[in-house]
Amino acid sequence: MPDPGSAVADGPISTAPPRPTAEPPATVPTGRRALYLGLGVVLLALNLRPALVAVSPLAGTIRDDSGMSAAATSLLTALPLLCFGLLAPVAPRLGRRLGMERSLLGTMALIGAGTALRLVDSVVALFAGTVVIGAGIAVANVLLPGLIKRDFPDRAGLMTGLYSMSLFGGAALAAGVTVPVQRAAGLSWQATLACWGGLAVVALVCWLPQTGARSRVSAGAAGAAAHPVRGLWRSPLAWQVTGYMGLQSLSYYAAAAWLPTVLKDAGMSAGDAGWMLSYSSLLGIAGSFLAPVIVGRRLRAGTLAAVSALLCAAGFAGLLAAPVGGAYAWMTLLGLGQGGAISLALLFIVERAPDARHTAQLSSMAQCFGYILAATGPAVLGAVHDATGGWTVPITVLLVLLVPQIVAGFGAGRPLHVGGRE
Repeated sequence: MPDPGSAVADGPISTAPPRPTAEPPATVPTGRRALYLGLGVVLLALNLRPALVAVSPLAGTIRDDSGMSAAATSLLTALPLLCFGLLAPVAPRLGRRLGMERSLLGTMALIGAGTALRLVDSVVALFAGTVVIGAGIAVANVLLPGLIKRDFPDRAGLMTGLYSMSLFGGAALAAGVTVPVQRAAGLSWQATLACWGGLAVVALVCWLPQTGARSRVSAGAAGAAAHPVRGLWRSPLAWQVTGYMGLQSLSYYAAAAWLPTVLKDAGMSAGDAGWMLSYSSLLGIAGSFLAPVIVGRRLRAGTLAAVSALLCAAGFAGLLAAPVGGAYAWMTLLGLGQGGAISLALLFIVERAPDARHTAQLSSMAQCFGYILAATGPAVLGAVHDATGGWTVPITVLLVLLVPQIVAGFGAGRPLHVGGRE
């Protein structure tokens, strides 16, 4: 892991006095306060996937009950990714105006409100609730790396590992228990989706004590929101971080959308194919925690990015050779590789920025382009499958895209700081 003296890349920082920011200087939390803050981050992160992932296991029921077309159902699953990308640029300004803590509290309120809106028996309400949830998650996606940078500068690897592990854990939880909960409780699909709002309420209540003095923003600090970091978009290092985020996101979401279908088409039962995706997510939890923790201790970040991509490559190659016979092996490799890649993408955002303000801006840039690119992945892969009549070419495309991912990973893994100017 790069030390605090990391060099500054891509041009000097302006020597002019810095503008006031919405984050007043404060000591790094320690002891019990650090523990409570860390638990709060984990609870927030646990909410950033379940309300969206829960739609997939219920997609067939939703489609049959509402009469939605297959295209509309696909849009429902792609819409959150578009929200992540399109709304990411709003998050840094919101964080500077309101403070990170209050803004993050607001994201939980949005997620809770969006899940409640889904209780309405209407396709319009379902889509509207999804947009509201996506908006809340988009802001939290961007701000949480900045909060980790600000409050855990000496434990960024550990906290990024816990953060990304919570993302995978929340997704795996939603994928695994949504349908069993619905069947056991005899709930409608609307009520089942709304249940995930309870987790957001728990996080909101637990996070509320964090919205104290640090979030009180002066008028002068609020005015700084109109002056974001300049020069970041001309930074090659920032674009390498962005490229890595986008390519690993595209690979993950495209694979997650189609892997059960690939296995079913190869002769596996629908139930087993769905379990394989859940199994891969469970392995992703381990990969997402371990990768940022061991960076700098055993492997350089760029080398670990290459190792993660090679694990994914072996998994994809195995799916081409023996999709059913070696399914557990291929899903293990993919889970570890994809889990490691997403946590490294988040760690690059934290470590390549010199301070929390740059972290929020770099996070916004990387996630804006990254998630918009990721939103195209499932559709493009499906189109290639339709054009070729099989899965050999689509999986080969995913294999080929791992090459630029490795290149971007080596670039983003250098112990440098982006050269955006205040």
